[in-house]
Amino acid sequence: MHTVWKGAISFGLVHVPVKMFSATEDKDISMKYIHKACGTPLSYVRTCQHCEQAVEWEQISRGYEYEPGRFVLFEKEELDALSEASKEIKILDFVDLKEIDPIYFQKTYYLAPGETGSNAYSLLLEAMRQSGKIGIAKVSIRSKSSMAAIRVIEDCIAMETIFYPDEIRSITQVPNLPENPAVNDKELTMAKMLIEQLSTPFEPGKYKDDYRDKVMNMIQQKVAGEEIRVAPEAPKTNVIDLMAALQASLEAAKPSSVPTEAAEPAAAPKPKGRKKAKETVS
Repeated sequence: MHTVWKGAISFGLVHVPVKMFSATEDKDISMKYIHKACGTPLSYVRTCQHCEQAVEWEQISRGYEYEPGRFVLFEKEELDALSEASKEIKILDFVDLKEIDPIYFQKTYYLAPGETGSNAYSLLLEAMRQSGKIGIAKVSIRSKSSMAAIRVIEDCIAMETIFYPDEIRSITQVPNLPENPAVNDKELTMAKMLIEQLSTPFEPGKYKDDYRDKVMNMIQQKVAGEEIRVAPEAPKTNVIDLMAALQASLEAAKPSSVPTEAAEPAAAPKPKGRKKAKETVS
């Protein structure tokens, strides 16, 4: 894996040299914009609307628009000078993981011990594992200051960047939320039963990106020159009868009660048995 950052974790007066690696990777299928007329890929060109010409990176500054059309300009070196100690993950507090709402989490990184920090790394890892606590820290990565959660994943210390509280939008901004929701008791009971039937231990390996698989399959078909036909999905109607929808969902979610032996071929039933079953259905 590629090292994205080098520095140290600090808690109290203890420093733990670490290297940082991205824990996740983007597997989205990358596609380019193509000119339909000639099939040529289109390039992203930075142009100045005033000068009507392309602009190279060395000619670009950063600017903050404090009024419409008026900017204050910054050079990269000025912003870098403002960043905090960029080589330190400073743990401020230790808390319980369950106290942090998932809305705060951004991106996960793995932290490996530096060349001289193996003992301190192991000490911090084991102390956090046995205490059940995670660290809340501040870190600067690529001129951006972030909060972070330092925790243990198996035998590795991981860091998850998290949003600052003022970066989380208030729920009061969400439109059309019910003020005094009224819930039917029977529907609520059935909904909880459905949740219970669909509850299972989390097994990430059983989930996959179906859309990505379909796109890759379509790419392979196009490369092979095959004709592609995508069957349209049946339109979904709005659920009007909640009770009926819940009942149908419960029936569909019920585990099969048919024993395994029943899956084996059985002897043909007697004619009398078939006649009797027909009469019972009618």
